[in-house]
Amino acid sequence: MADPPPEYKVYRSRRNPLAGLRPKGDLEGLRRRLGRRREREPGDRGITPGRVVKWLALAVGGWIVLSLALFLLSSLFQGGVSDEAERALSSQGNLLTGSNILILGSDARTGDSIDESQTGPARADTIMVMHAAFGSVRKLSIPRDAEAQIPGHGTQKINAAYALGGSALTVETVEGYLGNGLRINHVVEVDFEDLPAFIDAFGGVTVNVKNRICSPPFDNFWKGFNLRAGERKLNGRRALGFARVRKNNCAPNENDLDRAERQQELLNAIRRRMLTPGGFLRMPLISWRAPRALKTDMSGPSLLALAADAAAGSSDEPIVLEPSCLDCGIGGSLRVSDGSKSEAVRRLEG
Repeated sequence: MADPPPEYKVYRSRRNPLAGLRPKGDLEGLRRRLGRRREREPGDRGITPGRVVKWLALAVGGWIVLSLALFLLSSLFQGGVSDEAERALSSQGNLLTGSNILILGSDARTGDSIDESQTGPARADTIMVMHAAFGSVRKLSIPRDAEAQIPGHGTQKINAAYALGGSALTVETVEGYLGNGLRINHVVEVDFEDLPAFIDAFGGVTVNVKNRICSPPFDNFWKGFNLRAGERKLNGRRALGFARVRKNNCAPNENDLDRAERQQELLNAIRRRMLTPGGFLRMPLISWRAPRALKTDMSGPSLLALAADAAAGSSDEPIVLEPSCLDCGIGGSLRVSDGSKSEAVRRLEG
């Protein structure tokens, strides 16, 4: 007997009119892709160590490029030096083969830690010659009280050259004072008004205080300047005070040479801070503020090359001219023998 008809209706699906447009094998490819997804380990989202390293490298590279761009942009607004100063500079030498940069910091009465009530022409508070070549930096500090022949003004303390003729006369005086064929190729004047903000961009710096400092009042440190011996972290204002202490009642035997050593220690502290992770994280802010603290004849790219040499290049022990006698020159100045000058220039230029 024949089977009875089913109690439900049977429907036949209508053919998809777009089925002919689908590429052959597309369904099979979809099945293979779904199969590969199922084969992955749980939690695997395609992040590999190689990709992480690549992303980190891109982030670091972008951070550096941003910092370089900010440095070059900020250098467009920095102050230049006088035409007389540029004419006094030697065109020989470069930052690859070796160049001598005269670094000056004046006691001009401006800035957060300078007493604007004091008057008189600004004198060079810091006189330093930096020899920069590719991969190395050496520094020579000249005591500001050193006796020197200032062209057209006779024999005086060397820091008077800045008051009498600015950086131009100081360049000429330093070349004649050191002798031995030394020529100054560039000059950098540190603006004490903007230096504290530059150091604060690092989040402060840590200096090594050799002797406890108990300074009487000076500039805007109305209560004096006190600092215990050892490693001490300073903000920008106190770092500038550390470099400018004139008298130390806790170490009465200190003189202008100790002051020069503190100034070199501050430069070394800035260099050390630049090479820390914190310095790298703050690099864009540091790059923006650095050129604003300077007045120089150097272009932005040249100044950037100098900063790179100072930060990453090898740095020998700082050189400070040793006097043959203290308070024995004109006006209580100190004298340095010709032999000591010759040895210092030899060490400076290698």
